Amino acid sequence: MSVVDLVARKRDGGEVPPDELRRLVLGYAGGEVPDYQMAAFLMAGYLRGFTQRETEALTDAMLASGDRLDLSRLSGPTVDKHSTGGVADGTTLVVGPLAAAMGMQVLKLSGRGLGHTGGTLDKLESIPGMRVELSPDELLDQVERIGLAVAAQSATLVPADKAMYALRDVTATVASTALIASSVMSKKLAGGASCILLDVKTGSGAFMKEASAAAELARTCVRLGQAAGRRTAALVTDMDQPLGDLVGNAVEVQEAVEVLRGERHGRLRDLCLILTGHLAALAGIASDPGEGQRQAAETLDGGAGLEKLHAFVEAQGGDPAVLDDLTRLPQAPVKVEVVAPEAGWLAEVDA
Repeated sequence: MSVVDLVARKRDGGEVPPDELRRLVLGYAGGEVPDYQMAAFLMAGYLRGFTQRETEALTDAMLASGDRLDLSRLSGPTVDKHSTGGVADGTTLVVGPLAAAMGMQVLKLSGRGLGHTGGTLDKLESIPGMRVELSPDELLDQVERIGLAVAAQSATLVPADKAMYALRDVTATVASTALIASSVMSKKLAGGASCILLDVKTGSGAFMKEASAAAELARTCVRLGQAAGRRTAALVTDMDQPLGDLVGNAVEVQEAVEVLRGERHGRLRDLCLILTGHLAALAGIASDPGEGQRQAAETLDGGAGLEKLHAFVEAQGGDPAVLDDLTRLPQAPVKVEVVAPEAGWLAEVDA
């Protein structure tokens, strides 16, 4: 295979056959293709775009570069939820326990800092003792036992994506729909869940600033999931303003607990119920997303979601007493109160 020829073909707007794309990606992951050639290919693809067939081939190649989780021993239905990231987006901390309490098996491989905010793992690690490095057997045992596990992606899962993302990050080629979709979906498919729900953010605090671009990304991801035989759906949701009222790792845990206690209402709670409803419909727990949302609200109001969060935290070594006394979470060393000089409405907060 001539990498130079592949770069030239993509530079000139041609389509790269799936088998050659696969060899390129696996060659890069294996250290046979140098950074400068892959960087040139990524830039050519960023400028010229990738076809659906190329996007599927990129995803398959990333998936083939490492291990995959085998969930066949789980009774199911197995589900996974992914957010493309934003400000005060602690949905996993609410949706995971709710879905597990409703009878779904939630196995989520999460990341750390995403752009300008902490990732789900950063938020979880604000709980004293919480462990996010779990072996595959530990993950599966925990999901079978309590229905929920959230852990870090292992180094052997989709290593090609990790290497390519690092290169995209320093070559200004991150914002490509095909490259984002193949990156997201290779990890979701490697995670093994039979049902995948994507929460694609749009607005000032999201990677996709325009709703039309977010919708294109959502459609591309859904097609990739369906092509791989997974029940896949996506929602495009607002990130022009922070999703929750509290922003930061520890305080987002606090807000999630308060939502599950029934003490806090607003945009975060509303979206969590919508997401859980769609997961329930994908998993066959509910006849449609509306029915699933109603079941999710009943589960939350009945306290089963909060009980499942306690079981989840304890299973991963965290101190469940923190959930009963939120002051035991890490506290800011400096607190400044900002008082409005007059009465009025806060019309907008730019995420």
